[in-house]
Amino acid sequence: MQLERILHAQGFGSRKLCRIMIRNDEITVNGEPCDDPNADFPTTGLTFTVRGEAWEYHEKSYLMLHKPSNYECSHKTQHHPTIYSLLPYPLVARDVQCIGRLDEDTTGLILISDDGQFIHRMSSPKHKVPKVYEVVCKHPVDQQQIDHILKGVQLVDEDAPIAALACTRISDHVIHMTLAEGKYHQVKRMVAAISNRVEGLKRIQIGALKLPNDLVVGQWRWLTDKDLQLLKPDAA
Repeated sequence: MQLERILHAQGFGSRKLCRIMIRNDEITVNGEPCDDPNADFPTTGLTFTVRGEAWEYHEKSYLMLHKPSNYECSHKTQHHPTIYSLLPYPLVARDVQCIGRLDEDTTGLILISDDGQFIHRMSSPKHKVPKVYEVVCKHPVDQQQIDHILKGVQLVDEDAPIAALACTRISDHVIHMTLAEGKYHQVKRMVAAISNRVEGLKRIQIGALKLPNDLVVGQWRWLTDKDLQLLKPDAA
């Protein structure tokens, strides 16, 4: 692929702007300077720098982000900063989208991509991708309440009781709840249905992919091939 097209496809601006950057010696490819916009490079394993910043070529974007509290999962926010402000501009320019929003006060693992098929597979209710939440409750949680969540709780505006796929008591006030749906404020409403209240909520796993311990709040990284394998239905 021509270098000008590579930069444009990776979100670095219009083809005209990419051509200017190349002509101005602002690009290196695989460690070597290149000032020819029409130079052809194989994209597999391609590395390049733009104004000194290192990048790898990715045909599609597959990212994970450790969402902080008080950030909104929207390009058009109302009260708080957007999670997209935590990403480099070229990724935002590729029109990446978060897969399943988290409430502004909820933290934890969120996936981001520009691959429509991947977004649909991970977010469509019919695929029932399990998600695990770490829930800090205001009042101690006993086994009877755990059993209630597993059997199913009745929520307002729902025709039938909704049950968690799994629910484990971690400590007096902390539970891990696994859900396949993505209903509005579902965890908070389910905990309220057992006469308790959510004081803290963090998504710690999607499918078989766990939030890495070394991914600090506010950081993002590319999903590896291993990560993507953990997101396949047979891995969950």
